[in-house]
Amino acid sequence: MVYTYTLPKSTSFTGTGLEGYSFGPLRQQDLDIYYIESEKGHDTFMVSKKINRTYYVLSGSGYFTIDNRRYDVCPGMLVEVPPKVEYSYSGKMTLIGFARPRWFSGNDRHTRWNPDVTCRVSSCLPGREAWSTRLSRLRIAGKSPVGAFLRLNRRLWHHLPLSVARLGPVRSYGDFVHVLARKQCIRAQAFNTHFLRNRPELELIRRLLKLKSNGETFRVAVLGCSFGAEAYSIAWRIRSARPDLKLILNAVDISRRAVEFAQRGVYSLATSELTSANIFERMSAAEKEEFFETDGEAATVTPWIKEGIRWNVGDVGESEIDALGHHDMVVASNFLCHMSAAEAERCLRKIARLVSTYGYLFVSGIDLDVRTKVARDLRWKPVEELLEEIHEGDPYLGRHWPWHYSGLEPLNKKRKDWKIRYAAAFQLVPTTATLPIRYENELAEV
Repeated sequence: MVYTYTLPKSTSFTGTGLEGYSFGPLRQQDLDIYYIESEKGHDTFMVSKKINRTYYVLSGSGYFTIDNRRYDVCPGMLVEVPPKVEYSYSGKMTLIGFARPRWFSGNDRHTRWNPDVTCRVSSCLPGREAWSTRLSRLRIAGKSPVGAFLRLNRRLWHHLPLSVARLGPVRSYGDFVHVLARKQCIRAQAFNTHFLRNRPELELIRRLLKLKSNGETFRVAVLGCSFGAEAYSIAWRIRSARPDLKLILNAVDISRRAVEFAQRGVYSLATSELTSANIFERMSAAEKEEFFETDGEAATVTPWIKEGIRWNVGDVGESEIDALGHHDMVVASNFLCHMSAAEAERCLRKIARLVSTYGYLFVSGIDLDVRTKVARDLRWKPVEELLEEIHEGDPYLGRHWPWHYSGLEPLNKKRKDWKIRYAAAFQLVPTTATLPIRYENELAEV
């Protein structure tokens, strides 16, 4: 029987200003214990429904804001936060957190952003807020009717036959629900990942390699690389298709722990340390054998795939990312959706600066309104090849629509702008003069 517990190898939860690790599972079924490394603090204020939380400050300094009162803390201090009281914390600290009873879905209600951690604010001007913003803020007896509405739709939507979900009126209703979800839900980083996550995208990358000459250097940037599954999948696809190319792949993530884990390239075959899903479930037995060297329950990425990968810790939304230089291909998948629309747009414009002239940008997992706006403004050329297959290539994202902000909108060819809206791959051309006439006409109709 286990009586001692070591710090997990990977983060259990993360935010803009912190990383947290869960011990266990413990024998005490009604208790959670966390090790928290706070760089700035918790990015939101929140109210617990039933859980009593206690924090012990191991090192550093900062303060807790509980029920609108500030409490300065230092090493050796204990902080208790009862249920139904708004709180957050700020500062560079190492904390041990205790939660009783254990955390459960629906317990926490996030009330507002912590200005010490993030500058996120509503993009609407006071007095001119969109109806969806006003509705998302509505409270009745302290509870959000929109939240209850979204939870109900989550249950109902999964029981709809596909033939019914594709009907025009049902699709329009889903669009309405998704607007509310994007306004209502608190956005936070997530680490769900799989190897070979989007096969059509990997196939398009393989096809684009035909444009490269024998022995040429091919520079790729994988942004938001998380625990490395996507970076290794892309490296595998490129090296297996074109072993003659000199691959330089820059993998970047804001989490140092995630980057260090990815750089080791060792994954458990028995249980996933990274996500509740099986990260190998989309791989065949032959692909696993080619991809990994196995030793018991440990799978290590083979050296020929690892070669040429440079692991970097950095914030892709800051100017520091420019130091990576230009790349033939930049991949930014499944992290921009966790930002507000204004932040995602600003970040995407910075990311585009990393793409060489006539290079390619793959960007998915983002609010489609944001991606369409930036693509239109910067006159990106959507890659039509495998467009529909790539859009639908990750079924995990589609399952979250329309009730969650990260859900992927189903492709709708009735839209005049459908090619630019649903394309996940773009070629970045230097001027509008290089765009084919058909794309100019399409952009003009947006």
